[in-house]
Amino acid sequence: MPQHVVIIGGGLAGLAAAAALCSRGLAVTLLEARPRWGGRASSITDRETGETIDNCQHVSMGCCTNFRHFCGETGIDAFLQKQPALHFVGPDGAIHDFQAGRLPAPLHLLPAFGKLSYLARTDVKQIRAGLRALCRERETRDGESFAGWLQRHNQGDVAVERFWRVVLVSALSESLDRIDVHHARKVFVDGFLANRRGWEVTTPTVPLGEFYGRRLADWFARHAATLRLQRGVKRLALDDGRVDAVELRDGERISGGQFVLAVPQYAVRPLLPDSLAGDPFFANLDRIETAPISSVHLWFDRPITELPHAVFVDRISQWMFNRSALSRSGRAVRTYYQVVISASHEVLQRPQSEVIADVVNELQSVWPAAKTAELVHSRLITEHKAVFSVTPGIDALRPPQQSPVANLQLAGDWTATGWPATMEGAVRSGYLAAENVLRQLGRPERVLQPDLPTAFLSRLLLGL
Repeated sequence: MPQHVVIIGGGLAGLAAAAALCSRGLAVTLLEARPRWGGRASSITDRETGETIDNCQHVSMGCCTNFRHFCGETGIDAFLQKQPALHFVGPDGAIHDFQAGRLPAPLHLLPAFGKLSYLARTDVKQIRAGLRALCRERETRDGESFAGWLQRHNQGDVAVERFWRVVLVSALSESLDRIDVHHARKVFVDGFLANRRGWEVTTPTVPLGEFYGRRLADWFARHAATLRLQRGVKRLALDDGRVDAVELRDGERISGGQFVLAVPQYAVRPLLPDSLAGDPFFANLDRIETAPISSVHLWFDRPITELPHAVFVDRISQWMFNRSALSRSGRAVRTYYQVVISASHEVLQRPQSEVIADVVNELQSVWPAAKTAELVHSRLITEHKAVFSVTPGIDALRPPQQSPVANLQLAGDWTATGWPATMEGAVRSGYLAAENVLRQLGRPERVLQPDLPTAFLSRLLLGL
């Protein structure tokens, strides 16, 4: 079956590859070891409240053109809601609405910066100079961290702590001393400066288990794809230098003509035959590190704020999501909030009750209603390997999607996409793997979607 494609891994990368290929008439079998789709984007049922909760809140931005395309193609964009503004909570508890003005990019966010009263004029001046320098940064110094870059470009402590760290730690889930300059640049250029739509934040209105659930499965069924959950793969089988089949843990063998291995980087080599696992192509996978993201889930007996979300400055809490407000279910239940802590290495060293108490205290310092509301239930969930770490020099470790075996592709946000660990990076990897499959079958076609166009003024003023 030369056009039968077997995809191992039902996370976003595998789903994107499967969608691209089956929509072009190829026979696709998608295998996932877990009982659900979505990979690390998962939901569980909280026993005490009965509510479906996510391991981590996922957001996308306007610059995520391939993720948006995937959602539109499969129909799950109906579960996405664009946020008209970002709500920043300053160190004094004041809330600042951050949104684009009428000016074209890159000037569209200047009025929003002017409203952030916790940044002095000198801070804003430093930040603007830093952003201009970052735009011009075409080649970075070997091994330089973004913390080192900020110091080299005279960014003061306030600018670092209340701007650069606030944006980057939540976006990349790493500390500034462990962030590659290229990926910091990616966040600010693509997200805020190149196009006026790049910064727009979109959030799911349903739990991730539903987001990647029945509607998506129905779309695949209409495209004749075979989706099989709880089908863990034991190993790939080689024959005459090509992948011939996958062997499942229960002994079943599935043959195919093309294969896509869409699993996390640390799970790749255990699935390879010994003759392939030792290939130098795979040697760097063990050097790609991971970072944790923690979520504090809180249920109060009444609302403490009507804001759909908030971004915190100078606090352990980084994002608050009002899950009751974001949901479209309309159910009258306890008011449910989720607080996200990215790069949560330190959280893992502390008792959960202590972390939850600190988060609740921070909410009470911002919203007086939280002091009188009863905290009915709380829990902390950590995804220990939530993202790959964009450490300095990381791109030299990331392999391309085409493996040394002609009919074996790799997919995952950790592969060479030029993007950090995001839903956009995962979809891009799946689309690039699909392009390679089509090329192998003599059907070269562009699957990857174009980036947002760079505004004329951004090119003129910033040299983008």
